[in-house]
Amino acid sequence: MSGSPKRIGLLFGMEDSFPWALIGAIDARGAGDIVASPVELSYLRDSQSFEYALILDRISHEVPFYRTFLKVAAARGVAIVNNPFWWSADDKYFGNIVAESVGVATPRTVLLPHKHRPPNTEAKSFRNLRFVDWNEVFTYLGFPIFLKPAYGGGWKDVHKCDGPADFFNAYDQSRDLTMMAQEAIAFSEYFRCFAIGRERVQLMRYNPLAPFHERYVRDAPPIEPALEARLRRDALALSQALGYDMNTVELAVRDGIPYAIDFTNPAPDAELASVGPDNFSWVVENMADVLVARVRDPRPLELSGTWREQIAARARGAS
Repeated sequence: MSGSPKRIGLLFGMEDSFPWALIGAIDARGAGDIVASPVELSYLRDSQSFEYALILDRISHEVPFYRTFLKVAAARGVAIVNNPFWWSADDKYFGNIVAESVGVATPRTVLLPHKHRPPNTEAKSFRNLRFVDWNEVFTYLGFPIFLKPAYGGGWKDVHKCDGPADFFNAYDQSRDLTMMAQEAIAFSEYFRCFAIGRERVQLMRYNPLAPFHERYVRDAPPIEPALEARLRRDALALSQALGYDMNTVELAVRDGIPYAIDFTNPAPDAELASVGPDNFSWVVENMADVLVARVRDPRPLELSGTWREQIAARARGAS
């Protein structure tokens, strides 16, 4: 080995198991020329240089200072997983448009105006806005309806509404969040899929109706081969179009068709206590493989995934 080793930095928050296991797995693969450690940072200078070849981002969605730090690091040539520019721009409603472009089914969904005015706005700020015809919305979606934020995760502010009274009670609690209403898929099977490096998938049976610590189904039965192939195809198509090298995709199966329920999760839960030993081992080992490969074979900075080309191609096919 000649020269200093290349460094992979992990930017994370409250996680206790995944980052440290991943650091060990990267070091084991690095053969001394690639090493991993937690990112260390203080203030950010406009002339700052960066000592990392790659940073894995697990926390900037909760810490805006970190997000700006990562954008600057990317501009200085550091590979960032996942892309902070696109991650800052995406949302769960737009994700449905991306899904459509790659042939992945999604539930019927509508985007709703804020219930309460966002900060620094007043009535005149909304003179382009017209009242919502709720009968149209309810007829289009049918009950039950899930009401959830277009920006968010971790099942925060998600409500299942069995009728108009439930819906308006939930909507009244949404503050100034951007909410989307979505038809409920009466599923026979449900899967949460790790998608790593846009080419590796771990299918995990998942029960979103169970208590949080029991949602990953242990000792799950085999998946029917044709369904397994479709699940893998959909998970990879979404992650490739979105340009995410670490993502989870939730798919609810109705009448044999997987519907993408939640699939813009660039910092998915990967803690041992949540996902269980087998899934934990899989995501640590595969994430380490992908990050080390990215350092050894760098890619140019991407501002998004392939969704622009996919949407354009679909539009050409429809014309």
